[in-house]
Formats: sequence, structure tokens, C-alpha cells
Amino acid sequence: MSQEFAPPTSEWYYPSEEVKKRAIIGDYEALYKQAQGDPEAFWAEQAENLHWFERWTQVLDRSNAPFYKWFVGGKTNIAYNALDRHVKTWRRNKLALIWEGENGDKASYSYWRLWREVNKFANVLKSLGVKKGDRVTVYMGRIPELMIAMLACAKVGAVHSVVYGGFSENALADRIEDAQSRVLITTDGAWLRGNIIKLKDIVDEAVRRQPIVESVIVVKRTGHDVSMEQGRDYWYHDLMSLPIANPVCETTVMDAEDPLFILYTSGTTGKPKGILHTHGGYQVFISTTLQWVFDLQDDDRFWCAADPGWITGHSYIVYAPLILGATEILYEGAPNYPFPDRWWRIVAEYGVTVMYTAPTAIRSLMRFGDAWPNRHDLSTLRLLGSVGEPINPEAWRWFYRVIGKERCPIMDTWWQTETAGFMIAPMPSVPLKPGSGTRPFPGIEVDVVDEKGESCAPGVDGNLVIKTPWPGMLRTVYRDPDRYVRQYFSTYDDKGWYLTGDSARKDEDGYYWIIGRNDDVIKVSGYRLGTAEVESGLVSHPAVAEAAAIGVPDDVRGNVIYAYCMLRAGVEPSEALVDKLKEHIRHEIGPIAVPTKIEFVASLPKTRSGKIMRRVLKARVTGAPEGDLSTLEE
Repeated sequence: MSQEFAPPTSEWYYPSEEVKKRAIIGDYEALYKQAQGDPEAFWAEQAENLHWFERWTQVLDRSNAPFYKWFVGGKTNIAYNALDRHVKTWRRNKLALIWEGENGDKASYSYWRLWREVNKFANVLKSLGVKKGDRVTVYMGRIPELMIAMLACAKVGAVHSVVYGGFSENALADRIEDAQSRVLITTDGAWLRGNIIKLKDIVDEAVRRQPIVESVIVVKRTGHDVSMEQGRDYWYHDLMSLPIANPVCETTVMDAEDPLFILYTSGTTGKPKGILHTHGGYQVFISTTLQWVFDLQDDDRFWCAADPGWITGHSYIVYAPLILGATEILYEGAPNYPFPDRWWRIVAEYGVTVMYTAPTAIRSLMRFGDAWPNRHDLSTLRLLGSVGEPINPEAWRWFYRVIGKERCPIMDTWWQTETAGFMIAPMPSVPLKPGSGTRPFPGIEVDVVDEKGESCAPGVDGNLVIKTPWPGMLRTVYRDPDRYVRQYFSTYDDKGWYLTGDSARKDEDGYYWIIGRNDDVIKVSGYRLGTAEVESGLVSHPAVAEAAAIGVPDDVRGNVIYAYCMLRAGVEPSEALVDKLKEHIRHEIGPIAVPTKIEFVASLPKTRSGKIMRRVLKARVTGAPEGDLSTLEE
């Protein structure tokens, strides 16, 4: 890859003395070297911060690689570490959760209250015959009961399978079938942009297709009329008012390697993959990563503005903040409803200190200009975060300048459903470059390599690999161990490396730049261009709010670039604007990156977690099958 196409590396943002003084981790380099010298001892040291009913006898078992085992022989339960241990300390009266509904409803839970609610629902699950190892499907909106359901499953040793509350009945039925769930937990509906999403209707259709479900528990959220089938459907509030819902419930002792949850992800083809995570290594990894990257301390109010139904929500809403004893925010609805300042009002009202969100949300709010956030006092914020896809430098700078008021470092995190937590991420004491995830987390060894497994030179893109196992790694693809080996470990099977499926570069300072999924890399006239690179160039133009770029086959150049642009409010599409954008890309990246065609659109196909589905755009242009659309936003 020619150096002229490498991302910018000269723009540095340095943390203030105040940020460095407060940071839990002050010397990243020393810590990384310590972890690299003896990773097993390093992770064992972090595990000592958690409760274990019985201590492990072996930190890492490599005997059946790549089916690694962590903290072998250890007995624990993540729900105990998230709740039980806190209610025995001063934290029992600390706020664990502050919730706001889109319609203005509010609720708050101390650690004591949340613990009691989880215990009550755990006893309800037991009364329905749920036991250790059973799978329970959860299909809900962003309400406290979703967290309560997940924690209650963990407490009794059941394996939760959370399906995002917006999937179609087909997607829900497929996931029920794969998990073989007999119990399903849902709501009557959810509020989104002032409308009711009728989740119970979708559940009814899915269960008709998958009659394996014996019991459906329904939380009353919206209050609209729903069908309740006698003998199968139960109101959550009715069950929670019965004597069976005892507020004391003994936590099930789990082996460190016992399954905690299955979370389904979609590939470009084939059925969704059930990513399996376990109690022991997962809890160690996510709590360590959250505490160090976001410098989470007892006076913080943490808001991860994701959905608990995705891995970001599992790790950094439901489990890690509670393990750390933090106070966190959960908001039900859309970021721009009823006005584009909804998020900023929440930050000001609840005194949020750390905010973690996705580039797609940042870009969408950026469209409305600076006036909306400037109406609110955002002075409590001290750290910001980005997750989900590479953040283009223009959005990074806006987030830093307008929301963080140039005092809040941005923790740009790269990780996956499969990794459980942050793999490449800065710490508050580390200098930042807009658009780079900086360096690997201590204890994580990554590299950018070519197809032969040779390390790529600085500025040259290649395959991002993880060279050594880590505690939070997925243990398998549920009911498909062959797919686990084939998808993640077969490419460099002689070396035992995990293939992330992402293309990346490392610059001369050792900072990593994620280009995108390998199927999101466009090869034009022999040059590999990342879709994120082209999209960042387009979004850096003041007329463009969001962009997607794809490669379309071309007889001469191999591929040409086809770009889709969503314009900012008040900007009208025109041929003159097309010409300006092409000239802008020519200036920003170079002639090789100029799109052959630019199309203006009102929306882009995205997953419900906010990632642009470029393969769908490509299929529509080329006439190819669109593949699995179960994660496509309505």
C-alpha cells in the first residue's frame, strides 16, 4: 500500500495534567510490558479482584486449542460479582441504575433494590422449571426489566440468549430454534420515536413457528391491548407479586467455564452464529477493560448509550459497570426524540461523567449542528468513548470539540462480539490520534499481517490478528464447533492465531487504524482502499452527514467506487454537488479514491446496532443475493 493513502498520523491530542493525575493507569507502556512478560500471571492478578467460591487451579488450559479454558477449576457466578457482594458493603445504598423512558417515565435502583428484584425474578424462573444450563430467550426494549432478566438467568445458572427488541419474527424464531429455549421473556411493546413497537405480536408469531416455547413472561410497558394465551403467557407483575417471588435467592455456584450467554451475530452468508461466552474469564476481562479504559471510579456516572441486546450492552451496560459498583444510565428511546438534544439533556440532568456511544449516533446528531448541545451544561463530562466501527476524524473532532469542550479524551475502542471486550483502545493518560484505536489493551497481542502471516510494514494494510488467547474470548459457536475453528482459526492454523476478519494498518508510532471488514475493502487498480477511508473523506465535506462506499466490479480497474451520501439538513442534492464531492475526495485522499458514481439517499441500510450494511448496497447494484438481512434496521 502506498504511503500516500495511509491515514493521517501527525495530528495528536494530549491528555491534560488533570486527566493524567486522576487516571487509574498512568503508565501504559510499563503495564503492557508487564502483561506481555507473563500474561497468565497478569490475568490471574486481575481475577483476584473478583469473588470466587473456589479459586482456580490453572489459569489457562491450552491442551485442546483453540478451545481454550480459563481459570480452570474456579467456581464463581457473574451475578454474585455484579450484585451480591455489593449489598454486603456500603454500596448497598448506592444508585446502581438510573432509567429514563422515551415518554418521560423514570426509575432508579439502588444496588439493594436491584439485588432484590433480581432475586425475586430468579425465583420466578425457578418456579417455571428453569435450571442450570437451560437457555432462556429475552426479547425486550431498553427497560430495567431487561437487565433484571439477564442477571436473574445468570443467578440461577441459565444461559440467556438476548435477541434485540426489533428483530422480525423470522429472526426471533431462528434464534429460539437454535438455542432451544423453553422460556421467553418479552414486553407488550416498546416506545421508539413516539410510536409503540408491538413486541408481543412479534413474539406470538415467532412462538407459533417454534412451539418449543412453553412459557412467555410479558412485562407491561406500553399498556396497549395484547393477546395473552392462557397457560403459556404470564404477566411479569403478576408473577412478581406472588409468594414464589421471594426477595432472597441463593446464587448458583458455576464453574468458570460454564456458559453465561449466547449472542447471535450475522455473517454475510449463512445462518446467524451463536457466540458463546462463559462466567469466569468473561467477568475478569470486561471489568478490567472498563475500569482501565474509562477510568471508572466511585464518583462516576457512566452512560453506555447502546442497547443491552448487543455485546456492547451485555458487557458495558449489564455486567461490567455493576461488577465495578458503578452508577449507570439507561435510556429507552431515540437520541433525537422529540428534539435533537435529548441525549444532551440527559447528560446534564443526571450529571453523566463518562459517555460511550457509536460513530453513527455521533454523525447523526452532528447533522443538527452545535446549537442543540450548546443549550445544555455538559461540564460534568470528563471522558467520551466510541464503539461499533471506525470513527472518521471529522466526527471525532466534533465530538471532542462540541460535546467534550476540548477537555474530554475520546476512548476509541475496537473489539467484537467474539472478543467480549476492548482489544485495541487507549487509556486516558495516552496521547490520541483522531480515527485511531491507539494500542492493544495490556495482555492482548495483536498484529497486522499479510496472507503468509508476515508482519506488514507501517502504513501497509493487512489482516488484523490476535496472536494469543485472552480471558474474554468466545469459547465456541453454539452447536457448531467446526464453524468456530473454520471461521476464526483456520487461516493461520499453523500459528494458532485468531483471525478477526478486519483489515487494519499500524503506523510508525505503533498506533492501529482499523480500515473495516475485509469484505469492506475495495481494490482499485491494484490499490486497497478501505470503505471507512473513502467515507471519512466524504463526511469531512460540510454538506455530507453520512456516507457509504462500496466497490463495484470494473473490467479495467478491477473495481470502481460507488458512494452513497446522506446530506446534512438544509443541503439540496445537485450535479454540482457531486462534482464538488469528487474534487474534495481527490484533494483529501487522491485520484484513485474518487468515486465513479455518487448517489444521494435519505437513509442507509444499517444493522440495528448502527453498522452500515455495505454488502446489501453492493448486492443491489450488482444484482447479487442480499444474504442474511435479519439484523437490518427497519
